[in-house]
Amino acid sequence: MDSLLGIILGFETVLTGPNLLYCFVGVVLGTAIGVLPGLGPTATIAVLLPITFGLDPVSALIMLAGIFYGAQYGGSTTSILVNLPGESSSVVTAIDGYQMARQGRAGKALATAAVGSFIAGTIATFLLALFAPPLANLAIGFGPTEYFSLMILGLVASIVLASGSLLHAGGAILLGLLLGLVGADVNSGVFRYTFGFLGLMDGIAFVVVAMGVFGIGEIISNLEVERTRATDVKKVHGLMLSREDFKRILPPIFRGTLLGSALGILPGGGAMLASFGAYSLEKKMSPNAAEFGKGAIEGVAAPEAANNAGAQTSFIPMLTLGIPSNPVMAMMIGALMIQGIQPGPLVMTQQPQLFWGIIASMWIGNLFLLVLNLPLIGLWVRMISVPYHFLYPAILAFCAIGVFSLNNSTFDLWLLIAFGAFGYISRKLSIEPAPMMLAFILGPMMEEYLRRALLISGGDPMTFVNRPASAVMLVFSISLLVLVLAPSLRRKRDVAFEEDVA
Repeated sequence: MDSLLGIILGFETVLTGPNLLYCFVGVVLGTAIGVLPGLGPTATIAVLLPITFGLDPVSALIMLAGIFYGAQYGGSTTSILVNLPGESSSVVTAIDGYQMARQGRAGKALATAAVGSFIAGTIATFLLALFAPPLANLAIGFGPTEYFSLMILGLVASIVLASGSLLHAGGAILLGLLLGLVGADVNSGVFRYTFGFLGLMDGIAFVVVAMGVFGIGEIISNLEVERTRATDVKKVHGLMLSREDFKRILPPIFRGTLLGSALGILPGGGAMLASFGAYSLEKKMSPNAAEFGKGAIEGVAAPEAANNAGAQTSFIPMLTLGIPSNPVMAMMIGALMIQGIQPGPLVMTQQPQLFWGIIASMWIGNLFLLVLNLPLIGLWVRMISVPYHFLYPAILAFCAIGVFSLNNSTFDLWLLIAFGAFGYISRKLSIEPAPMMLAFILGPMMEEYLRRALLISGGDPMTFVNRPASAVMLVFSISLLVLVLAPSLRRKRDVAFEEDVA
């Protein structure tokens, strides 16, 4: 009953002129960004964060959420039409989607992606409304000890699930923790790691790091590969699915939705892991497994449903625990903090309109995606052919204006350049920056919870193992580290890393 009343409150919040408009703007922007190869939701949200400063918190989060799951859909368009994923979670869709397009079935592939995303989004929204409140109520009983252990678990899981070298992932976590400690200590007022720079005394702004690493770094990387982009797109037709098509796509959609919903909650998981997992599962279970890689419609339905479901259920740990499960959720937490809202279980009780408004906006946003995107296929096709060298100057200018507007500080612009260079170097060395961003967000909170736990216990570090919930999470964290350090798994990761570098 509480969930039903919450959903009613959510729809009352969203179905107002401004919030409905921001939801619409979010999904349209997200789809457009997803269509443009090279720009993903992480970079987009990082660039657009400054424009939400003056918005109501509910409107800001609704728009940012729309950008996120809109980009999951938009990325499938370029994957299917030109074999160029607009977003990392759409890489799998390109395998069979592009083959369908070459066979003259691009319309059916795009329609499958739209239907799969809508069904998955509807189910994931229901699961979010069903499971988020009990989890938030459970988390309200957590003390600083449990929260510290939970954040340790989140960081360890992000190392385990990160791609590439284990050493690089661990180093990124440590760097993120160090960056989060820059500035004045909350309790003592002592300045840490400022090196005499006045601009660092208040710490490093989240927007500066996000824009630099994901925005500027992404731009430089994309400029290197612009000449290799395919832009010859044929006319799309045949968007209607037959009864036989629905018989083939509905089981994969439901299986992909369930798998994506589960994987979306995991730290470091989200849409990309969900889409890869769903494709592998469907390839084993489908009666048409021989067609996979040659234009199987199931190969589009399953990953598209999974990545949309994973994108939306990743809001569960963010809204209920204040723990980001992926870089985009770290952006969302940053947006909450900018609005003066402390992420965590109290959001549901103290900000019910925000909590339920985001959930209700997801269903409305998915309806917008279904109704608008198929008629707008022609527009998205034309956007694909826009040369990237026309886009990046505007993105750079937007980043610079957004960062300067934070504190009217030129020092922040230098930091933006520095983090942009770091983001580019990270990509060249195949170092995934996501763990660093998670650690940057969680680091200051971990420090505060650690201090509180030790103050309450009188300085006894055994408090972390004496409390059952904390002990379980620490044991699970250690088990994950032992598992990933096993020689066989390390060997596989090293081989994959060497292939990426090559």
